[in-house]
Amino acid sequence: MLIIGIAGGTGCGKTTVVNQILNELPEGEVGVISQDSYYKDTSHLTYEERVNINFDHPRSIDFDLLVSQLKDLKNNIPIHQPVYSFVKHNRTGDTILTHPRKVIIVEGILILTNPELRDMFDIRMFVHADTDERLIRRLKRDISERGRDLNEVLTRYQTTLKPMHDQFIEPMKEYADIIIPNNKYNTVAIDIVKTIIYNKL
Repeated sequence: MLIIGIAGGTGCGKTTVVNQILNELPEGEVGVISQDSYYKDTSHLTYEERVNINFDHPRSIDFDLLVSQLKDLKNNIPIHQPVYSFVKHNRTGDTILTHPRKVIIVEGILILTNPELRDMFDIRMFVHADTDERLIRRLKRDISERGRDLNEVLTRYQTTLKPMHDQFIEPMKEYADIIIPNNKYNTVAIDIVKTIIYNKL
């Protein structure tokens, strides 16, 4: 199994890169795991307490579960991925049955911060985009898809998103094998990844 890690700051365009890779590969041979599914269970907290969690800190991710489920997939064992609700800031209690594939893509802002997880990746990619571009995308997404208001998104950006990006996410570039700048359609980078994948398949 080939495991690809795709990291980068919020709104950098990771999903676009994932889709570019998926579009280039045979259907059914690639699975995607999102770090967002592995936010820790916060059922013991009230909604008001959950709202105040710093979701951009590595502590907010259940890396133990993510690593153990990735190991299961590598050992050809299907997993039950948790389902997370951004509206409720908590897991829903549902799971998604995920089967092993020849290629697994793991994507998320913090995936390169965990040494054990990082070591499991055969290819580490970092998608870079300008700060203002990322903020604009985050604003649009959080307001339209997650029911946030402008003030809430900007406050969170200033108090947690930006400081956490500078402290934890940006420094992870040093672990990347490939850095895709500014999320332009980077044919060369995608072709390199595609070639590596085809060689592995």
